[in-house]
Amino acid sequence: MTKKKTTKSLKAKKITPASKNDKKQSAVLKLPPELEKKLKGIKDQLDKFKDRVLDKFGDYIVGITLLPPEKVLPKEEKTLSKEGQAESEKENEPKKEEKGEDKEQKINLMIVVDDTDSKKMSKDELHQKFSTVINKIAEDVDKNLEAKSVLLTDIWNNCYDAKYDLNKLISVGAPIYDTGMLAAIKIAEVHKSMVLKKFEKYILSYVLAGSLTQGKATTSSDIDVWIVIDDTDVKKMTRIELKDKLRSIILGMGAEAGEITGIKNKINIQVYILTDFWDSLKEANPIIFTLLRDGVPFYDRGIFMPWKQLLRMGRIKPSREAIDLFMSTGEQSIKRVKHRLKDMGMEDCFYAILTPSQAAIMLYGLPPPTPRETPDVMEEIFVKKEKMLEAEYVKILKDNVALRKEIEHGTKKELSGAELDKYVKNAEKFLKRIRELFKEIEQKHNEKSIVYLHDELVTLIRDVLKSEGVGQVKESEIVEFFENELITTGKIPARHLRDVKDVVNAKNKYDSGKLGKTEIEQVRKSSGGLIRALIDHMQHKRGQELERAKIRVKYGGKFGEVLLLDTVAFVIHDIDAKPQVIEKAAVNEDGSLGSLENSGIEELEEGLAKIQFPRRVFVKEPVFNDLKKIFGKDVEVLLHY
Repeated sequence: MTKKKTTKSLKAKKITPASKNDKKQSAVLKLPPELEKKLKGIKDQLDKFKDRVLDKFGDYIVGITLLPPEKVLPKEEKTLSKEGQAESEKENEPKKEEKGEDKEQKINLMIVVDDTDSKKMSKDELHQKFSTVINKIAEDVDKNLEAKSVLLTDIWNNCYDAKYDLNKLISVGAPIYDTGMLAAIKIAEVHKSMVLKKFEKYILSYVLAGSLTQGKATTSSDIDVWIVIDDTDVKKMTRIELKDKLRSIILGMGAEAGEITGIKNKINIQVYILTDFWDSLKEANPIIFTLLRDGVPFYDRGIFMPWKQLLRMGRIKPSREAIDLFMSTGEQSIKRVKHRLKDMGMEDCFYAILTPSQAAIMLYGLPPPTPRETPDVMEEIFVKKEKMLEAEYVKILKDNVALRKEIEHGTKKELSGAELDKYVKNAEKFLKRIRELFKEIEQKHNEKSIVYLHDELVTLIRDVLKSEGVGQVKESEIVEFFENELITTGKIPARHLRDVKDVVNAKNKYDSGKLGKTEIEQVRKSSGGLIRALIDHMQHKRGQELERAKIRVKYGGKFGEVLLLDTVAFVIHDIDAKPQVIEKAAVNEDGSLGSLENSGIEELEEGLAKIQFPRRVFVKEPVFNDLKKIFGKDVEVLLHY
């Protein structure tokens, strides 16, 4: 890592040559007088420190910023134990009395490290490695330099957890090196504060997005922020009036934030009212999906992060109506393109093949990508992975995306009739092939869905039967055992017997090539309730088995618990304590417990996951003696709690 000299690191160095330092600093922040005076006084040390850090880790450094003298990093950046803090305070007290100026002489620096593509070591190892080397460089340059290394992913994760201390620190710092990220955080933080101060009751989310959060930022990158406004309780004006009124003021604040910070990068502010945002989400708007995927909330009242997590879990999926809409858009657009002017025709031709491409990706099971990403996603999935599409069709899509970009940016002034004709014919050819691809994708899904559903259901029924004491069951006997052991005994509602038979019959029809699309949809709908019923039964059964393995005790006004597993026992000393203290001990052959060792909730859950049910637990006499050793002589065993 220390010898890595990539193109990225060389470019980073070119950002702040000595001849441009003054210009860059003035463009980043209008400093407080005391900080500006201090910056000039220590400029040589800072430049030397910056050059050595970039020479060592230029490929990974996002930014270096000077913090105000009175500011320190948040508590999470200092991880001293209570004993260590006490010793540190005791050692530092006399020094403060003898040298009262030491604190003022300290130069606090924050170094932001890009760890987004780190794969060879954990975050903690990476942070430790950078911190050790950077602290050594700081000590060599000037003993008063205090350098604190912060991982970029930690800044984002703090935002996900609604912790914005690091953002606030960066907003009051004076960057001495910046690839663009510090400036973006600074102006966004300042603008956010202005917006919240005036409109806090309307603001649901303030999100940083675009190339900055996708790891593609440069010093000239635009700064994209999104603001979602709550319009669900508007009474004195229409929703559109509310949006327009707040939007005009918020945009003005963006310009004001640029003047305050001195940052010249363009800040693009998108203002959404909640109802429009929700409609765009239902309609599978690729821009909204990209915002949820890559955006980082600088403020959130419980709207953005739940949606972001649902998208990660795959629970936000485009509806079939949205998919059909994307597909039909292509056919409608290709008809219009033949009768309109060249510039408008090219725009329609672009969307005629873009939206069906996004529809194919959605039908495959993925959220729609942005226009720029669509060709690469099509190539990766359908050409390379599934081998369902020829490379020439992806090239048609790439050529259209490139042409539209050239026209949009003005690098291509005109489009000849011959060129337009070529793109229209390619679009028609593309659409024809995409229709065939749709059929192939649906066929592939139909084939997989019934097989997967049948196999999943058979496995689940076998697990349920096993929990009831029934051994291995042949696939041909599944329906019979399901009826005799679960339906007849009343453990599973009788209506689910028909659901099991429907799935088995659908699998048989699939094997014989006679399964229809209508039957597939019907089986999918009916099997949902069946699977939930089986899972609920398994969880209830497992809970009953676990209760049999527990020994609940009372001692000294507290309640403890011993969980006896096959070869190990877990001891919870106080079930009401937070956090709970958990220990473990081996279960000896005579039923007694071995020596207690420290454990935790993770190890307890792993132990529970390994248990095979059904099982019987025998509490032998030696255990009662062990209970007295663990909880004291006054321990009482609770029954039927």
